[in-house]
Amino acid sequence: MAFLSTPPFASTAYPAKFSHHSLDSPVFTPGFSVLGLGFRSISHGVVVRNSNQAEALVDSTQIADVPLLSCLEAIERLKTSQENQKSKQQYLAMYSSIFGGITTDKAAMVIPMDDHMVHRGHGVFDTAAIMDGYLYELDQHLDRFLRSASMAKINLPFDRESIRRILIQTVSASKCRKGSLRYWLSAGPGDFQLSPSGCQQSALYAIVIQDLSPFDQKGIKVVTSSVPIKTPQFATMKSVNYLPNVLSKMEAEENGSYAAIWLDDDGFIAEGPNMNVAFVTKEKELVMPHFDKILSGCTAKRVLALAEGLMREGKLQGIRVGNLSVEEGKKADEMMLIGSGVLVRPVLQWDEHVIGDGKEGPVTLALLNLILDDMKSGPPTVRVPVPY
Repeated sequence: MAFLSTPPFASTAYPAKFSHHSLDSPVFTPGFSVLGLGFRSISHGVVVRNSNQAEALVDSTQIADVPLLSCLEAIERLKTSQENQKSKQQYLAMYSSIFGGITTDKAAMVIPMDDHMVHRGHGVFDTAAIMDGYLYELDQHLDRFLRSASMAKINLPFDRESIRRILIQTVSASKCRKGSLRYWLSAGPGDFQLSPSGCQQSALYAIVIQDLSPFDQKGIKVVTSSVPIKTPQFATMKSVNYLPNVLSKMEAEENGSYAAIWLDDDGFIAEGPNMNVAFVTKEKELVMPHFDKILSGCTAKRVLALAEGLMREGKLQGIRVGNLSVEEGKKADEMMLIGSGVLVRPVLQWDEHVIGDGKEGPVTLALLNLILDDMKSGPPTVRVPVPY
């Protein structure tokens, strides 16, 4: 079963003979997979974790004690482990075209293991923020979602308007008024082959996430990524193939930074692992890299539009989308990361170079406030009401 979490299995009260070697996700029913990707596997008597942390050796003679569970037993174990999970994120509702409806039971938020998105990465996804009962830039994200599906050669299970209606109804069922909506389109379940020719129908999934973590606008540090950037064909598509992005993010964290910045094949500044990057030059020009080799950020494009107001106020002298060298970027007065998750986040240091005066820049903070205001009171083109 594909669960949405990595339950702290060690704290779960199961029979002692299972307590030292059971899997993080206690249910591995054939035909289903875990969305959280937080499971451990047992190989040659060693617990292999989903991090770099070491784990004590397990007596290989105990492997035979792995239980064979009924469906009801598996579900009960999953529910117990989920109850013990501590997370700032809560999953309030899920839609699946596989079972043709919405569920608010977290134990039922599963996807088939033979879905080609799980074992072949043949899927795309997108997101939209939920603010005060409105979906922010739903249509902009949905348009990109459909472009990604076309690039990935995944046929739509429904037309655009039906998908839009499903997404809105899923948020409505969740009762969530502040959080995010994330949705996926996969080639669908069918088999474990490479080709999707055995998949009878593509699959649509959606999850409503309530994030209780406080918003943070403090400046951060970034590093230059040593992980190779995706080629433009894949970088411009929002697919589920995020291993390079994950490794880039991990590289940053291992170096005490928030994110790692990619450079394109020509050495120009490209993007972060899941956000765009922008700069304010000493001439007060807002500069953002071209979108032709990177993901076309919906939030980044909205920032460019809102920045025109700063030009009218004299806080900016120009707005430009173009190539920018690392040297030019590090010499800028301000640097920022932009995305639906971080919104607009000031960058104070890149590698060993301090950006500007080492403080959160006034233009960056002004753009952040513009985005926040836009999310709360922007025009109908960017705010879709949810009928609760």
